[in-house]
Amino acid sequence: MIPRSAPRLIRAAVVAGALSGAPSTVHAVITGREVLASVRAAGTLLGRPTVVRGALAHAVLTLLWTVVIAVVAPARRGVGAGAAAGLLIGAADLAIARRRFPAIAALPTVPQLLDHAAFGALVAATLGPAPSAVRSAAAAPPCP
Repeated sequence: MIPRSAPRLIRAAVVAGALSGAPSTVHAVITGREVLASVRAAGTLLGRPTVVRGALAHAVLTLLWTVVIAVVAPARRGVGAGAAAGLLIGAADLAIARRRFPAIAALPTVPQLLDHAAFGALVAATLGPAPSAVRSAAAAPPCP
């Protein structure tokens, strides 16, 4: 069972999907690499290294992993747990994808892992505690 409402999951996926590529984007700019290389590489998951296919692949994976993080790293554990989940996802994603997709294997590892850590942290931060948990905590009497 998914402990979050669909709109909250979608919002978390959109925020994390839009912002989590910052580490690899900054790395690409600094090193003179192509900024959209990771998007095109993701396109190979759907057959060809295009931006459209890469964006679609990223969107599907982003939504999938957002749900996974919502289930396995509850918001009460915070942003650190989200970042750790993102790193684990990154390690698994890259280990599997690099075996079959040379364009993904060609991407620098550290920026990709940092993207995944940022993704997990952003998902956790965006989901935050469930609204009912916040209301319950606010209604609870103070500790003596």
